[in-house]
Amino acid sequence: MRIIAGDWRGRALTSVGKGDPRAHLRPTTDRVRESLFNMLGGGRFGEPFDGARVLDLFAGTGALGLEALSRGAEACTFIDDGRKAQSLLRDNIRLLGCGDRATLIARDATRLPKAEAACDLVFLDPPYGKDLGTRALHAARDGGWIAPEALVVWEESAPQTAPEGFALLDTRRYGDTHVTVLRTT
Repeated sequence: MRIIAGDWRGRALTSVGKGDPRAHLRPTTDRVRESLFNMLGGGRFGEPFDGARVLDLFAGTGALGLEALSRGAEACTFIDDGRKAQSLLRDNIRLLGCGDRATLIARDATRLPKAEAACDLVFLDPPYGKDLGTRALHAARDGGWIAPEALVVWEESAPQTAPEGFALLDTRRYGDTHVTVLRTT
């Protein structure tokens, strides 16, 4: 895994091998991440990274949030309750030297504390097929984590419908990964 573009372009992230199935650690591949970020940065969704506050739910290795930081996001809060994921995240934050812009909260993404500041861009990559995405999205909204007009990027094994309070903007399929893009209404 590596950072695709931006300030840290080409920098390798800590290797996870094939992931950790018991912890549902399944990193987004470089190819999928590159396609996803090209779609987001292509102008259709404005400038989603420039100065954005980012929330990375079920963060795993943190590759999505770190890519956003590399591309100009102001700060990212990473949420994951897995010990292996937290260890990898800490290593990646240290590796990139972005501890001043990154916050790790060791917590279940469906039970979030109240936010100090709302986020403009949300990555949601729950364990596939466990029906946790909608619960995490509601917890983030109810906790004040999601700003009005925020962009939400949701990875799952199937396309997702927009929950109440969100509008569907786009869906894409990359192999067995489906990306659903939403905006808060």
